[in-house]
Amino acid sequence: MKTCVLVDESASKIGDLYIRSVCFSPDGKFLATGAEDKQIRIWDIAKKRIRTVFEGHQQEIYSLDFSRDGRLIVSGSGDKTARIWDMTDSSLNKILTANEPDAVQAGVTSVCISPDGRLVAAGSLDTVVRIWDVQTGQLVECLKGHRDSVYSVAFTPDGEGIVSGSLDKTLKYWDVRPILRRDLAALPAQGAVEKNGVKEGGEKGGEKGSQCTMNFNGHKDYVLSVAVSHDGQWVVSGSKDRSVHFWDAKTAQMQCMLQGHKNSVISIDLSPAGSILATGSGDWQAR
Repeated sequence: MKTCVLVDESASKIGDLYIRSVCFSPDGKFLATGAEDKQIRIWDIAKKRIRTVFEGHQQEIYSLDFSRDGRLIVSGSGDKTARIWDMTDSSLNKILTANEPDAVQAGVTSVCISPDGRLVAAGSLDTVVRIWDVQTGQLVECLKGHRDSVYSVAFTPDGEGIVSGSLDKTLKYWDVRPILRRDLAALPAQGAVEKNGVKEGGEKGGEKGSQCTMNFNGHKDYVLSVAVSHDGQWVVSGSKDRSVHFWDAKTAQMQCMLQGHKNSVISIDLSPAGSILATGSGDWQAR
C-alpha cells in the first residue's frame, strides 16, 4: 500500500521534472531525491515535508548515496562533478572533480560511499571509475579498463572492492586494498601512470595499484545497474537486455538469470534485512 506521497508545491509546474535518483538515510527518517532542476531535496518522511535543499550542481543529478552514519550525502551529476554535502549543518562539504592532466571531463553517472566512510567512488561517461578521499577531497585512484561509459558502481560490504557496470556489457571487480593500506593523505593526486603488470586482454587497473581481478561476462547489452548483497556473496546486475543476473561474487560466474521485465532494468537493490531483490525498469514496473 502507498504510505506517503512527497510533493514540492514550490517546484515549477512547467515541463517534466524527472527525479533521477532517490536514497533513504540509514535510519530511514529521510529520503534524498535528485532531480532535473539540479536540486537535492532532503525529505522528512514522517512530516512529509522538505527538511533541506542542497543547491550548487550545474546539471541534473543522476545518483545519490548516504554515508553509513547518515552524516554525509554524496551526489553525482551531469555537470562532471560529484559533491559531498553535510547533513549536520546543511552545507556543501567538498566538490570532487577529475583533475588528472589528461582527463576528459565527463558526466558522473553513479556514486557510492565506502562502508567505513573514507572513500567516494564514482562512475563516469568517460569509462573511468574514480575514487576520492572523503576527508581531503583528493582524487586518490582512477580505475581504467572499461571500454564504454560506466553507469553503476557499488562497494563490497568489506570495503575492499568495487563492482562497476558499463555500457561495454560487462561488470568488473576492482581490488582497492592497495589504496586502503597506504596513507591516503600522502597520496599525490596525479595523472595516469602506465602500470607494468597490465592484466590479460590489455586490462589496466589504477595508478596506485588497484587492479581489476574479475570480469563478469554474460549480459547481451548495456549493464545499467549493479548491487552487492550485504553478506558479500552475490553480485546482481540489471541490463538493457531486460534481464537480471545473479553472480557469485568470488568467481564472477553467473548463477541464475531472472527475466520478466519488458524493458531495460535500470535500477536494482538488495534488502539489507533479508533475501529480497527489488528492480526498477523502463517498462514502468518495479518488481
